[in-house]
Amino acid sequence: MRIVINEQKINRNRKIGQVLTIASLVILGIGLFVSFSKPELFYVTLGSLIIGFILSQFGIYYGNRWGRSPRPDEEISSALKGLDDRYSLYHYTTDVPHLLVGPAGIWVISPYNQSGDISYNAEKQRWVQKGGNWYMKTFAQEGLGRPDLDAKDLLSTSEKYFRKVLKDDAPVPPIQVVMVFTHKKVSVSALNAPIPTMEIAKFKDFIRKQSKENSLPLSEINRLQDALPD
Repeated sequence: MRIVINEQKINRNRKIGQVLTIASLVILGIGLFVSFSKPELFYVTLGSLIIGFILSQFGIYYGNRWGRSPRPDEEISSALKGLDDRYSLYHYTTDVPHLLVGPAGIWVISPYNQSGDISYNAEKQRWVQKGGNWYMKTFAQEGLGRPDLDAKDLLSTSEKYFRKVLKDDAPVPPIQVVMVFTHKKVSVSALNAPIPTMEIAKFKDFIRKQSKENSLPLSEINRLQDALPD
């Protein structure tokens, strides 16, 4: 499997996360100092708390995605290790963060780091998370959110991207989204979900099964890969 990755973007965003985190701590510290030394400057304390909190949330966002190791791209690459050379895996080099192109077709990979029990409620058409770390869900932006909306956005973005980069008039093969959960303490049971949803340990077997059921011709794979960053 060939892996194409934008290391420059990873390093830049890691540094942004570090700067934002340090800046938030400095501003919160200033607010705390002012609250004790000059209590009458309440507006300065309040402003520092608000700005510091906002910066800390951005710092957490960047830190979770770019600062921790293994990063989502590292976990995906490791999980798919062993796929043959017809596959190409793209991290942060296209308009979607993670893209796999090969005999199994075009797959946009949407990673999640949530823990606990993940299932799909068909009546409410929602993914459900039970258990997990309440602190991380509340303060570290690790809530499950709306994966269906995320997938819809990824699909639309990837379709526009392929129409842009392909130079011929041939149609783009179907593009699909897959949700993979990377946390070690997660259990996924969502066979009835409209989007393939699984633990990352099962991802490679899933891709191999897809390639057997509906394999993309090598000429089509080459056409797609030739249009993508190398």
